[in-house]
Amino acid sequence: MSWGLEHLPYGVFSRQEGETPRVGVRYGEHVVDLAGALHDEVFATGSLNAFMARGSAAWQSTRAVIQNKLSTDRAAIEAHLIPLDLVTLHLPVEVADYVDFYCSLEHASNLGRMFRPDEEPLKPNWRHLPVGYHGRAGTVVASGTPIVRPSGQRGAGVFGPSAKLDIEAELGFVVGSPTALGERAGRFEDHVFGVTLVNDWSARDIQAWEYVPLGPFLGKSFATSVSPWVTPLAALSQARLPGRPQDPEPLDYLRRREPWGLDLTLEVSLNGEVVSRPPYRDMYWTPDQMLAHMTVNGARLRTGDLYASGTVSGGGQDERGSLIELTWNGTEPLKLPDGSARTFLEDGDTVTITASAPGPGGTVITLGEVSGTIRPAR
Repeated sequence: MSWGLEHLPYGVFSRQEGETPRVGVRYGEHVVDLAGALHDEVFATGSLNAFMARGSAAWQSTRAVIQNKLSTDRAAIEAHLIPLDLVTLHLPVEVADYVDFYCSLEHASNLGRMFRPDEEPLKPNWRHLPVGYHGRAGTVVASGTPIVRPSGQRGAGVFGPSAKLDIEAELGFVVGSPTALGERAGRFEDHVFGVTLVNDWSARDIQAWEYVPLGPFLGKSFATSVSPWVTPLAALSQARLPGRPQDPEPLDYLRRREPWGLDLTLEVSLNGEVVSRPPYRDMYWTPDQMLAHMTVNGARLRTGDLYASGTVSGGGQDERGSLIELTWNGTEPLKLPDGSARTFLEDGDTVTITASAPGPGGTVITLGEVSGTIRPAR
């Protein structure tokens, strides 16, 4: 059962228009209202932040209490089980800062071959550190929020709606425990509360014009969609892997102390048709390394920080996590079952990303989906 005791992802919901959103966990086709079930007002707030700020010991003990109540004291919790079809789901966290990495060797190599065909696909520093950029926390939106096609500069003297609107199928990591300014992060699991699916929408034509000489800006910052459910790290214990071999060996602060590679398989659907199944297990840089690099200079963590893996892509043509790769920058249109074709997204297109991972006892953990539909430029 994807939504059983072994999972229990956290989210924020409301039952009727005007009701203050509350924190719950998903159990089957219900949401457990935690404020009522656990008699704890920290869950009566409109985000997970207050609970996440309590730290990893509280995360573990609360999860154990919820599991115990659902398995041995179901009658006492019955009144706090709300059918999913009666609730509205919201953005699960107040996003403090948003950082997006670039951690797939295959994705980085594909883009290098595409845009620098006469050079080595990877720049020399790529294997030495997890490359990333700072995004716009204010444009992180919940799954289901319509995505307005962005406009911007697409060349010298050229302005207009993006003609190369793309997706990036990613895994996001939600920070619970903060650090002080000047302090490096400690163990990954002491700071990171859980994971969520991310679609980092990208305007490739705007991005291509602006990223030289500095980096991503308006081609990325218009919208990033996240799932309404945050899967706690404890639910992914059976999915942990050592991580991909790295050459050269990273500097000491980036060396892996524990296995935080994750055996997840993402699935990307365009208008209901599966177009790609990117394997997260093949990522070159693991999330503990991203966290270490993000804070090595003393940059502080805040409760609610979100950082994402960058596009997840594998070695197969059907394992690429972006349209720019699936269509090789529009030169190889993607054929859909209805007879239509796509190079990049058209108005009205809906993209949905799901993911699954092995759970305990042969179960399968299904992460909450992230979805968005493209609306015309304004």
